[in-house]
Amino acid sequence: MLIKSHFIQIWTQLRHHQVISAVSIAGTALAIFLIMLVVMMQQVRVAPFAPESNRKRFLHVKFISVTNGSWSGNAPMSIKIADECFKSLRTPEAVTAYTFKVESTPIGLPKQPAVNIDLLQTDDVFWRVFDFSFVAGKPYDEAMFNSGLPVAIVTESTAKTLFHTTDVVGRELLLNHVPYKVVGVVKDVSTLATTAYGQVWIPYTSTEITKDIWGEEIMGWMSCTILARDADDFDVIREEVERRRQEYNKHMLADGSELVYRGRPYDQEKNSMAFSASKEPDIGQVRRQRLIVFVILLLVPAINLSSMTQSRLRQRVSEIGVRRAFGSTRLELMGQIIAENFWVTLIAGILGLLLSVAFAYLGNSLLFALEFSPTSVPPMVDAGILLHASTFFYALLFCFILNLLSSGLPAWRASRVGIVNALNGRLH
Repeated sequence: MLIKSHFIQIWTQLRHHQVISAVSIAGTALAIFLIMLVVMMQQVRVAPFAPESNRKRFLHVKFISVTNGSWSGNAPMSIKIADECFKSLRTPEAVTAYTFKVESTPIGLPKQPAVNIDLLQTDDVFWRVFDFSFVAGKPYDEAMFNSGLPVAIVTESTAKTLFHTTDVVGRELLLNHVPYKVVGVVKDVSTLATTAYGQVWIPYTSTEITKDIWGEEIMGWMSCTILARDADDFDVIREEVERRRQEYNKHMLADGSELVYRGRPYDQEKNSMAFSASKEPDIGQVRRQRLIVFVILLLVPAINLSSMTQSRLRQRVSEIGVRRAFGSTRLELMGQIIAENFWVTLIAGILGLLLSVAFAYLGNSLLFALEFSPTSVPPMVDAGILLHASTFFYALLFCFILNLLSSGLPAWRASRVGIVNALNGRLH
């Protein structure tokens, strides 16, 4: 009954102050809307979703460097470095090597016009590290990979474009004018899955890329992703990686050259910030900048909402006086005012969250466009990518903080009004 009467009182207050209530809800919803857009733009880079559901256990080595006194070179690694320095690690659950970016490649059928798709060349371990959803067939295995067989995995949309069906396992296509047999079909992958994304995947042993190396067979076209058994193993894995690097420098390199990783392997968050092969990202600075954005987005509406809360309290001075006269303590009065304001903020927060999700769907190509993306395919966004338990937690947290900022001071001032002054309609 107490909770019911509490809600009735809140609803009555909203109806009696419709203009102020509407402006308060709209202002709060806009603030949460903007904050949640910033959160979502960050979450799609680090939050797990298929086929990168294991992001919390990922460590990435996209580039390596070689230094020799006055010069340094930065590039993806060769297959030799991938095998000897990373795929030989014993601590992780698995390590996969793949070409460092997708490549636009013509694909088609005999006597038909070709279309360009995004091709990624991988090893067989790739299919154990990333959790693709197969709708037909299965991934190429170690035997196929070691034999360099011309086999391919394609997405549903690619299969439909070429064959007008997804029942294509065993059929042949021309990839860059070379015949490949389809062994599996997977659900389409969003470009936001920056490591696993592709439209067609093939074994890198089936192409000439294995011979395309330079710099004492150090540089090439490969990147690596390490799947740890647990995130707690990251430090142990990095120590093992460092030992392998030192061993390689000692026994394999000549002329004073040194293999350098620049802080790699990076976890998912740090890897999402790394846009330069030659510079380690400052994760602390990026977090501080993000915090400043959140503070600004919270403070500006909080100041406006605080004034509106104060206006509502001026019209409730007599009510405050009656409550004080009947024994309400200052703490109880503050708690009730903050609680009432929180429900208003929560309603507005839910509205802001729904608006941010809707805007993310409609404006996905604008919001989630990736810097220096190797593909022109627009990002594909669905509920599994945008909506996580953490999304609702952040929305609720920001509502709570905004509520405290906007109602805390007015509630404190109202609770300190003398009983006589309050009964006479004065807030001073």
